Amino acid sequence: MKIAFITLSAEGAILFGELRKAFADADYFLHDKVEGEFAARRFSRVADLTATIFNQYEGLVYIAPSGAVVRAIAPHLRDKMTDPAVVQMDVGGRWAVSLLSGHEGGANDLAFAVANAIGAEPVISTSTDASKNLIVGVGCRRGVEAERIIDAIKTALADADLTLRQVRCIASADVKADETGLIEAARALGVPLRFIASEEIRKSTLDFEKSEFVEQSVNLPAVAEPAALLAGRRTSLLLRKRIFKGITVAIARERSLSLA
Repeated sequence: MKIAFITLSAEGAILFGELRKAFADADYFLHDKVEGEFAARRFSRVADLTATIFNQYEGLVYIAPSGAVVRAIAPHLRDKMTDPAVVQMDVGGRWAVSLLSGHEGGANDLAFAVANAIGAEPVISTSTDASKNLIVGVGCRRGVEAERIIDAIKTALADADLTLRQVRCIASADVKADETGLIEAARALGVPLRFIASEEIRKSTLDFEKSEFVEQSVNLPAVAEPAALLAGRRTSLLLRKRIFKGITVAIARERSLSLA
């Protein structure tokens, strides 16, 4: 996916530094009112920039207020099958909102990818995703094959009388962000993969089982259970961690506000 990151502020430009680690091939655009040396192309009006690049990229990520983003893209919207994916972020790097072309254009996946890059919360509001309320937490030893992870996830779901169609995302710790088997497993299952910051897991007071082995291996109290719990809101464990020869799987349910 050809991606452009656009920001109006110095705070947003600072986030460029972290984003480049995950999106090295993307293009970066910064408002020319921002003083300082930043590795980014400059522009004077976000509306004019958007008019120029809207159809040149498959994904546009604005680090800017949502109102400014909506006004910039509104004149160019045509069809969800052809419009680019648009994600909006706040300058604090707290949220990555799938704003336009969530499914068809890939904005939902892009929101997850951006969130993983900087430790933000992906915000997905498409109705088909909102109805999914399961989060599968996964921990694994280095080098575990994708096929084994897939089998472990499917077995855990079946044991709990649950289905893959109910799964909103797979979650793990950020120390597993380069785990090829895990990444390939999520892609094969067609489920977004979210990585939870290690520090968030260490500070968590949620009810999950700690593991001395995991502590010694990756300096974390656990992976599967806290990742499943922390990847959503109002979560509770439906299935505590199951161990499958070097793979741990836990399943949490995210309750809607009306059921909380």
